Amino acid sequence: MCSLVCAFVVQTTHAAKPPNDQADRLPNIVLMMSDDQGWGETGYNGHPHLKTPTLDDMAGTGLRLDRFYAASPVCTPTRASVLTGRHANRMGAFGANWSILPQEITLAPLLRSAGYCTAHFGKWHVGAVKKDSPLSPKKLGFDESLSHDNFFEMNPALSRNGQTPVKIEGEGSEILIREALGFARKSAGKPFFIVIWFGSPHSPYYCSEQDSAPYRKLGDELSWRYGEITAMDRAIGRFRDGLADMGLRENTLLWFNSDNGMTIEGISKEQQARQFNAGLRGSKAHMYEGGLRVPGIIEWPAVIDQPRHSAVPCVTSDILPTLLDILNLRHPKPDRPLDGISLKSLIVEGTMDQRPTPIGFSGYDWRSEQKNAPWLRDNSLNAFITRTAPKRGATKRDKKTYFKNHRHPVAKTEFHHSRAWIDNRYKLVFPKGINPKHELYDLEEDSEESVDLAAQRPEIVNRMAKQMNAWLLSVENSLTGADYQTKN
Repeated sequence: MCSLVCAFVVQTTHAAKPPNDQADRLPNIVLMMSDDQGWGETGYNGHPHLKTPTLDDMAGTGLRLDRFYAASPVCTPTRASVLTGRHANRMGAFGANWSILPQEITLAPLLRSAGYCTAHFGKWHVGAVKKDSPLSPKKLGFDESLSHDNFFEMNPALSRNGQTPVKIEGEGSEILIREALGFARKSAGKPFFIVIWFGSPHSPYYCSEQDSAPYRKLGDELSWRYGEITAMDRAIGRFRDGLADMGLRENTLLWFNSDNGMTIEGISKEQQARQFNAGLRGSKAHMYEGGLRVPGIIEWPAVIDQPRHSAVPCVTSDILPTLLDILNLRHPKPDRPLDGISLKSLIVEGTMDQRPTPIGFSGYDWRSEQKNAPWLRDNSLNAFITRTAPKRGATKRDKKTYFKNHRHPVAKTEFHHSRAWIDNRYKLVFPKGINPKHELYDLEEDSEESVDLAAQRPEIVNRMAKQMNAWLLSVENSLTGADYQTKN
């Protein structure tokens, strides 16, 4: 039922087969991502109100990643990092409603060429979902899709395979899970690669009265937000049960994370005081831990047969190189810079206790980029066809929305935007603000980032700042189009 035609062939190595009890079968792979869920917004990370029994069970039976990071403190760039293994600034996907580029190589065609049936369900937000867009799920390697250009809530209008959106009655997360289970059943014995990107708990918040009821005393907005997470958690549980009923759960690698840290959007100031993110500083859009550190859990019962947890820093950019390594696949463009590393030794062997290379995070002055020529001259190809969920009480329809991406002919050599650099124990932060300066935090002793050590440890600051600057220069080179052999 799925196409195995691909524009290029991924070469396999001759390394050992995936080490699991069903070694002759490729594992099914499912990537799930919530939208704006903070690290502390799970029961297993100590939330005093929110109930997440499914995620708690996954964290208690699988591999719990205690220092898992989104590649960006906002949504689109993180999604780009999952699909490509690269920081989104390399391809000009600087923030919300900025797209990746058609020249990027995503996970879907890589796995499809290895025999996988591929599907995307839910939020897309790396380009227009319409069928003629070069950045639709179909054009980027997914056999089937039921997708939205951005975020959605209950009773969403979703586009099936790039067609005109159709309103589907029901809770958003449940709809995606129903589609995903149907796709798994139709795979007819072939391995499947399913991406499920939930619209929850992004604002505005909509959920059933039943799901919000346990949190009503916290206030309306928080009760709706937590109700969305409750519904999503329940849907994930139904997916796991569905896999078990089909006999597929044992050899399915299920990876769950959020796209950025906790948001305060749509929450009144009074209710913000009742939010909980385990003491992490900052929130969505910040380079502090509250904006970057997110829930991260991996299940693969055939391989992870005992509960484990890890404090090794990991990031969404690691997903692509990790899956390629597990499946013994080579990237077809080995010289193209990747920002992620393989976590196979952490997931499979359980032997990784330190990260071998640092993680870079960077914002961008995207306003100045809009003066440059667009990558896609036909702007109609960038148009949204799905409507984002309206704010409560809104009467006007949203204006027409388009994705953006602009050429960048000259690489910058000086950097003033917010950025961060994590090297196991230490984190270097260069925040936005008046007269910003480097800040240094010991995350092993101070996950709240309350004590700036920069003045006390200038040698660490200098070393990490030099590493970060070299990485930023590499990102700038990619941004010019050099990785595609088609410089701007």
